[in-house]
Amino acid sequence: MKILIVEDEKDLAESISAYLKNNDYICDSALDFDNADLMINLYQYDCVIVDITLPDGSGLDIIKNLKKINSPAGIIIISAKNALDDKVNGLGIGADDYLAKPFHLAELNARVRSVIRRRQFEGSPVIEFNEIQIQPEERKVQVLEQTIDLTKKEFDLLVYMISNKKRVITKETIAEHLWGSQMDLVDSFEFIYSHVKNLRKKLINAGAQDYIQTVYGIGYRFEEK
Repeated sequence: MKILIVEDEKDLAESISAYLKNNDYICDSALDFDNADLMINLYQYDCVIVDITLPDGSGLDIIKNLKKINSPAGIIIISAKNALDDKVNGLGIGADDYLAKPFHLAELNARVRSVIRRRQFEGSPVIEFNEIQIQPEERKVQVLEQTIDLTKKEFDLLVYMISNKKRVITKETIAEHLWGSQMDLVDSFEFIYSHVKNLRKKLINAGAQDYIQTVYGIGYRFEEK
C-alpha cells in the first residue's frame, strides 16, 4: 500500500514516514502544496495524509484536487486546528477522517488501515477472491484454507492486483506502487516478471486457478478466465 504524506513540518513528516514504512507501507512525502499537487497527478496512492495549513496553499485544495481527478485514495486530514469548521469543511469535501495534532503515530496507523479497508475492501478485515483469502493485518494468505508462504513483495503484489482486479496494470505502475516513486528512474521493468512468475506459481501450487493474465507489451490483469 502506498501513502502520500503532505506535511510542511519536516521532522513530523519524517517521523510519520518512518513509522508507516515500518508497518509495510511505501511512503512519499511532500512538504508544500505545489509538490503535493504534482505528486497526486503523477502517482496513485492508497491513502493521502494531508495537513490543512501549508506554506503555499491549503490542504483543503489538495483534497478538492484529489476529487477532481477521481483519485481512489483515502484521505486523512491532520491539523493543529482542532476546530469544528475545519472538520466539517474537510469531511464535507471528501476527506475520510480527521486527526488533530498532536497524535500518536499508532493511532494514525490504525486510521490509515481503517480508511484503506473501508475504501478498497468494503470495511472487511479479510480480502476474499474465490478460493483465495487474505488477512492484511496478519499479512497472511490462504488458498483453500492452506496458508502459503509469500515474500513481502509477493504479498504486496497480490493485494495490489486483487485491489485492481479486472484492470490492466502496467509494469511501470506495479514498480512505482511497490517500490516507490524512485522507480521513475529505472530503464527496465523486467524484474517485475520474476515476482509475478513466483506469485503465480505459489498460488497455483496451492490449488488456486491461474488468475494472473499477461497483457503482452503492457503488464498484467487479475481476473477469472
